[in-house]
Amino acid sequence: MLEFADAGHNNRETLFVEVILPLAIAKNYTYRVPFEMNNAVQVGKRAVVQFGKSKLYTAIIASIGKLAPEKYEAKYIIELLDDRPLVTTGQLQFWQWMADYYMCNTGEVMNAALPSALKLASETRIVLNKDVLIDRSALHDKEYLIVDALDIQPELTVSDIVKLLGQKTVMPILKLLFEKNIINISEEVSERYKPRTRTFITLNPVYHNQDNLRELFAILEKRAPKQADAVLAYIKLARHQKIISKAELIEASGAGAASIKSLEEKEVFIAEEKNVSRLYYEEEEALGTFQLSEQQQEALKLVREEFTQKDVVLLYGVTSSGKTQLYIRLIEEMIASGRQTLYLLPEIALTTHIIERLRAYFGANIGIYHSRFNDNERVEVWQKVLNNEYKVVLGARSSVFLPFNDLGLIIVDEEHETSYKQYDPAPRYNARDAAIFLAGMHKGKVLLGSATPSFESYYNARMHKYGFAELTERFGGVKLPEIEVVSIAEETKAKTINSHFTSVLMADMQEALANKEQVILFQNRRGYAPVLMCKICAYTPKCINCDVSLTFHKSSGKLHCHYCGYKEDAPSICPACGSTHLEYKGFGTEKVEDELSLILPDARIARMDLDTTRSRNSLQVLLNNLEEKKIDILVGTQMVAKGLDFSGVTVIGIINADSLLKFPDYRANERSYQMLSQVSGRAGRRDKQGKVVIQTYDVKHRVIKQVIESDYTDLYFTEMEERRSFRYPPFYRIINLDIKHKDPEVANNQATYLANELRKHFGDRVIGPESPLVARIRNYYIKSIMLKFEKDADSINKAKVIIREVITQFQTTKLSKGSIVQPDVDPY
Repeated sequence: MLEFADAGHNNRETLFVEVILPLAIAKNYTYRVPFEMNNAVQVGKRAVVQFGKSKLYTAIIASIGKLAPEKYEAKYIIELLDDRPLVTTGQLQFWQWMADYYMCNTGEVMNAALPSALKLASETRIVLNKDVLIDRSALHDKEYLIVDALDIQPELTVSDIVKLLGQKTVMPILKLLFEKNIINISEEVSERYKPRTRTFITLNPVYHNQDNLRELFAILEKRAPKQADAVLAYIKLARHQKIISKAELIEASGAGAASIKSLEEKEVFIAEEKNVSRLYYEEEEALGTFQLSEQQQEALKLVREEFTQKDVVLLYGVTSSGKTQLYIRLIEEMIASGRQTLYLLPEIALTTHIIERLRAYFGANIGIYHSRFNDNERVEVWQKVLNNEYKVVLGARSSVFLPFNDLGLIIVDEEHETSYKQYDPAPRYNARDAAIFLAGMHKGKVLLGSATPSFESYYNARMHKYGFAELTERFGGVKLPEIEVVSIAEETKAKTINSHFTSVLMADMQEALANKEQVILFQNRRGYAPVLMCKICAYTPKCINCDVSLTFHKSSGKLHCHYCGYKEDAPSICPACGSTHLEYKGFGTEKVEDELSLILPDARIARMDLDTTRSRNSLQVLLNNLEEKKIDILVGTQMVAKGLDFSGVTVIGIINADSLLKFPDYRANERSYQMLSQVSGRAGRRDKQGKVVIQTYDVKHRVIKQVIESDYTDLYFTEMEERRSFRYPPFYRIINLDIKHKDPEVANNQATYLANELRKHFGDRVIGPESPLVARIRNYYIKSIMLKFEKDADSINKAKVIIREVITQFQTTKLSKGSIVQPDVDPY
């Protein structure tokens, strides 16, 4: 580690900075500071540095010292990009913890943490050498084209030249031109963040005098009536608002941009460009009040009491018990104390829905942060959190990386959700667990909320590591929904099933529609049909890159791979045997929607899955339509299970519960219970008891019985016995290692070698290597090694150090060539 230099550096002192590069490299790199930058360098600022042969990167300064690196000569920093630190020292500490805990590099954490607009793009720019007389007759065709283009446009980027020549390999040609001294190549870093600007119009103060204004009107009405309309529209708008944008004026006057421009040239209007916020909800007024029920007041009192003893409290409240209202009260207390609050949600779908509810109470005090925002919007939220302008931030898992100054409370809503875990790329972190460490750094508190807590959190509460508070009744005395289980096998046998809908579900849907109520149907698979199969030879189209069958999507008419995105046309003839007898097996949300529209042609049906919510505002439109009762039946995947609250939904249909219950995973029963309970909780949420229909082949399954009885504790104790016996969390900690290679035999050899090396240290705690369920993704064959450790912080930290050493040692051998080793801590 470098020594820290004192503040106020001597201008002629030689300083070195250790920087974090946005790359998966094991160590931070050291650069020399040019003397003229000595007073400007600060920990947390961004610096442009050259790494490798000629690539420029934006790095974050992690420390400043006076010691030069021993093993290599330090290059100079090229440029500093910030007037003040963009990343706080607390964040750097958090990044380091995350890199250590999740066994990755700080560069990978930096990549996940910073919005991409703050990681600058390096663009190679080409300019003609003005000092050389060019003999064009000696140039080849492509060289001539480049020189010709540079005559017309003095500067071109490499991407411009790729388009010009219609080929990707342009560097050799540019290298030749460079060697002939015809062009200069300069690496130039350009800021990707551009503040959003709008043009605002003001009336020249000369025309504040009424006589001057009348004279102006008299001239304009004769010579330029459109311009007169624009001035009149401005005066009308100015009565009601202080600032008037050019766009508003054009719309209000109908005069057109040319008329406004003429008035600017005549100095009647003064135009001024200003930076404005990209965040559409900025000027919202805070409104709305509510009263807590007696039960909610008791729970809130208990949460406050628990916070005096514990840093983390689990709020276990049934669906629709009013957890959000408790959160609002706690946020109000934080705002009053001047501290910041982070409200974490598992799904972008939920942020969109809950924004509407929370804006009613906090107005412009709330910042929203998630991946659907474009780069510039995310930078804006980052800057406002850094400046302490936002007291409340609502966001998905990536918002744990924001530059908080004084975080007093983190609320993790639906804390059991798997969406809090990032699987690819590194860091493979869980935002719930990271939030607990982050709050500890700020001496803040964490509230975990769920109707179906994860077994880890519930276990920690039972062991008194976490505080515990409970809400057992639905808000407003609304009853929990009536749940009916229907056997698909019996209805199929009796021929009363219509497509995928049993007679019970059909009757309930028809009754709801007759009463002008809404229905949600849950099917945890998107697409039209999961498998296309030949009836004669059983051929099934597979992905060319992954070991999975392709899913048919009717909307595109193609077969899709849900792992790598590969698509191909659906065959009409079997490529294996030539038969025309091809049939679709299974069904996804698209098929449910399609067949339902034939059975209930008058119903307004919509679908909510990854395919229908890809664009930025599509989700908001869908949720608004549901709220405004423009949708009768919503068909969806697990997105519909997560915290949505609509008064008109009275019937929930779970099309096939077996796909959840029969999944080969030690958490299958826990996840099935959570999913079925959460989906059921969407029914009858405000003033009427709802109805849930669960369709299944296994009506006597233990988990279904526990869902009907809302018996979470029975599920917990049954599952915990098994987990203790078979050494699974929460009694043990798991680290998975995935070994990937393009050759299956090499992948197997590499994984076997690694497993044997690990066994020398950990013995029977090492399981595998085994092939996972999907053993090839994106042309990489995968082998998995699982390590199970006793739940002891010291032993797990020592184990991680040994695992890192074993992986590093493996990567120095010839055997590791072409391999990727991915550690995943707490993989589930």
